[in-house]
Amino acid sequence: MLLDIHEVTTFTDYFIICNGTSDRMLQALSSSLREFVKKEFDKTLQIEGESRDGWMVADIDDIVVHFFSPDQRNYYKLEQLWEKGKLILSLQ
Repeated sequence: MLLDIHEVTTFTDYFIICNGTSDRMLQALSSSLREFVKKEFDKTLQIEGESRDGWMVADIDDIVVHFFSPDQRNYYKLEQLWEKGKLILSLQ
C-alpha cells in the first residue's frame, strides 16, 4: 500500500506499508529494498527493527517503508491512523 501523506505531516511525504507472512519473508523484503536503494541511488539504507518482532521500518528521505507481519499490521492499523492521507496504490 502506498499512502501520500505530505499534506498531513511534515516528516515524510509517503508511507509504503507491506506485509510479510513470516520472519524470513520480512527479512527478504527488507534486504531487497536495501539492495535496490544501494544499486539505484548509491545509498546505504538503515532498516530499524527485527523481522522476528513483526515490524521493520526504513526511512528513504521522503518515503518511510513499513514491513509488517499480518498480526502487527492489524494491531497498529497505520492505514486507519493516517486515513487523511491519499491512497495511491493498494496491492493484495
